[in-house]
Amino acid sequence: MSNHSEQAIDRENLPVELVDAQGRAVGACPVAQAHTAPGLAHRAFSVLLFDGAERVLLQRRAAVKTRFPNLWTNTCCGHPAPGQPVVEAAAVRLYEEFGLSAALTEIGVFSYRAGDPATGRVEHEWDHVLIGTLFDAAPQPDPDEISDYAWIGIDTLRVGLASDPAAYTPWLSGVLDVVEDVLSKTP
Repeated sequence: MSNHSEQAIDRENLPVELVDAQGRAVGACPVAQAHTAPGLAHRAFSVLLFDGAERVLLQRRAAVKTRFPNLWTNTCCGHPAPGQPVVEAAAVRLYEEFGLSAALTEIGVFSYRAGDPATGRVEHEWDHVLIGTLFDAAPQPDPDEISDYAWIGIDTLRVGLASDPAAYTPWLSGVLDVVEDVLSKTP
């Protein structure tokens, strides 16, 4: 049972919004179907929280995850329901996974496709990237979702991604690319 939800939810049966190559909605299917090889393109989101020292909050995905278990990744990620605003879905998921609330801002989007050799599942996502800042709140990770977490500087994270890419989810580098592109344009 989750720390942050009243009852266990079968996340694999929740609907996701299928998208075309331009990110336009074209239908819906269950999460499990979207992630069955060869994978169906669908809408997703990735959240990256910063602290006052400009570190980012990473999580290590729990061993029970159906895709990319035990790997380090961004603060949280998930899928909005068909037609659900991305920022709303991301705020809900942030609370479910970490017990945290933060103002989130969508800063960009990228698309990727990656197969998980450990599970045979496939990520084929139109990924909306959101950022926020966490002030004085302590993460309360749900052990059904997160096995560990860490605050780390982006430069240190980039070194880790380069030296041991197999320790991280395949989308994390794309999330960082979007974040760093936006930060480089901020005065």
